[in-house]
Amino acid sequence: MSRISQCFSQLKADGQTALIPYITAGDPEPWVTVPVMHAMVEAGANLLELGVPFSDPMSDGPVIQKACERALKNDMSLKHVIEMVAQFREKDSETPIILMGYANPLEAMGYTAFAEAAQKAGVDGVLTVDMPPEESDTFMPTMEAHGIDTIFLVSPTTTEARMARIAKHAKGFIYYVSIKGVTGSASIDVSQLAEKLTMLKQYTDLPLGVGFGIRDGKSAAAVSDVADAVVVGSTLVNCIAEHEHNLESLPAALAGLVAEMRHAINARDMAK
Repeated sequence: MSRISQCFSQLKADGQTALIPYITAGDPEPWVTVPVMHAMVEAGANLLELGVPFSDPMSDGPVIQKACERALKNDMSLKHVIEMVAQFREKDSETPIILMGYANPLEAMGYTAFAEAAQKAGVDGVLTVDMPPEESDTFMPTMEAHGIDTIFLVSPTTTEARMARIAKHAKGFIYYVSIKGVTGSASIDVSQLAEKLTMLKQYTDLPLGVGFGIRDGKSAAAVSDVADAVVVGSTLVNCIAEHEHNLESLPAALAGLVAEMRHAINARDMAK
């Protein structure tokens, strides 16, 4: 059983919803990423989503696009991101780490070389935005052979037929994009979200995580009513941008935001 599966199994047994924060690796400076990762775990994060900087992050809104630009100015590469995971693992061998990014860096590195390096470093899953199951015939078995879960996206416009196809191939959990748009671009309609997740559950027993549009404790708690995991990114990346010139205080600032969402989700979980 993968670290991701173990984490979700334990959370389900405890009656808890997972909290998955996202940050872009190397933003705004490489040295701060690993301390921030540890701070978020201490504040209540259950899994971590680490963004691989890319020059054309097409699914991301302006906030994360700018984060990628800041990271790329630091010469961040996929190899450097994997090295950060290995550094994180020196102190934390339990928290699952998912790399989120785009196909180009993976293809440039080579699937097998990536899988070998990622497995050795302690990466648990990979979500490649522009690589759906239909285009992953080589990628999926390579990742599976190295114990890395392939996580796929489902959106409000995904048909039931594609939901079934995605569910057949996904591992770890399924990431539901809650809005029609890029990250950080709109608010969530929880009633519509509930309908879509109910539909998706017909085709999978995997946990369902929801991201895009979660801004604070209130929205995180609302989503936790219907999802197995709450994924939050743009709010945290905004905080990073605000602390660009005061990095010493950044881990505590991000921990405060994560703790607020964790407390809100816990309160809702206890009320169920």
